[in-house]
Amino acid sequence: MRKKGASPMQANVLLNHSEKYNGKYVAKRSFQDKEVVCSGDNPKDVAEKANKKGIINPVIFYVPKKGMVHIY
Repeated sequence: MRKKGASPMQANVLLNHSEKYNGKYVAKRSFQDKEVVCSGDNPKDVAEKANKKGIINPVIFYVPKKGMVHIY
């Protein structure tokens, strides 16, 4: 139950145009930044590409394929 006057929770979008990166690992400068610096099939390669672009500690995560079931 929401308090009177409280705003609803907003979705936190990690990146724009995620459908472009389905099934790929992507690197960003930070969680707040929505721009993808580089992407690829292997997280190690993606980290190396980001480092070559001057990003020392990139945020790297996997964008699942549409319809893929995940069990955590």
